[in-house]
Amino acid sequence: MNIEVWSDFMCPFCYIGKRRLENVLQQFPHRDKVKLQFKSFELDPNAEVNSGKTNTEYLSSKYNISEEQARGMNAQMNANARTAGLEYNIDAMIPTNSFAAHRLTHWADTQGKALELSERLFQAIFIEGKHAGDHEVLADLAQEVGLDRDAAAAVLSSDEFTENVRADQAEGAQLGIQGVPFFVLDRKFAVSGAQPDEVFLNALQKAWDEHSPFTIVESADTTADGGVCTDEGCEIPPNKPSN
Repeated sequence: MNIEVWSDFMCPFCYIGKRRLENVLQQFPHRDKVKLQFKSFELDPNAEVNSGKTNTEYLSSKYNISEEQARGMNAQMNANARTAGLEYNIDAMIPTNSFAAHRLTHWADTQGKALELSERLFQAIFIEGKHAGDHEVLADLAQEVGLDRDAAAAVLSSDEFTENVRADQAEGAQLGIQGVPFFVLDRKFAVSGAQPDEVFLNALQKAWDEHSPFTIVESADTTADGGVCTDEGCEIPPNKPSN
């Protein structure tokens, strides 16, 4: 089963939703058959790389609220994150443009490290207060998950993987995705937002039931005829005489 996750690294609910899905997958009996794929979505494509604002100032300006109200929003978000097992320090978050981080993650995918880098980026942004728009910081984070730092820096200094980010965004638009996180399960079911665990578990089970063509039903009677023929021959059930 394939799960595509549209998210933005500047979205606090995206990390919470990611962790809730991962927590639920630990309970899912078919978790070893599930593949996660992260897709790019920019909440604010026009965001400045270096705004010079704190997160409180950024929220106050964006939503036209007082800084006290913005701090209250941050406190609520920190509490929400704890329900998913995350210890946010969102007051220390540095507002920036996420495009470079998205490009770098697409490059990491070619190296088999997209999931590791995505997790490291979320952790750096919402827990450690690192500047995810700074190319030096991004290259360091890439190195921390086992990627070549010089290669990461070269990608960041170019416009490589721009089209990959744009393709994800266009695909999301075609699917009608307007907010993140957004989880698409086998292109048959979707979960919008950082939903409670039971919502993810229910969606996973429904998608798995659709994914599996049928459930095998067998007789409790061990003497019942259950012969099967394959291209390797016909198997006669035990306790049944041959003709």
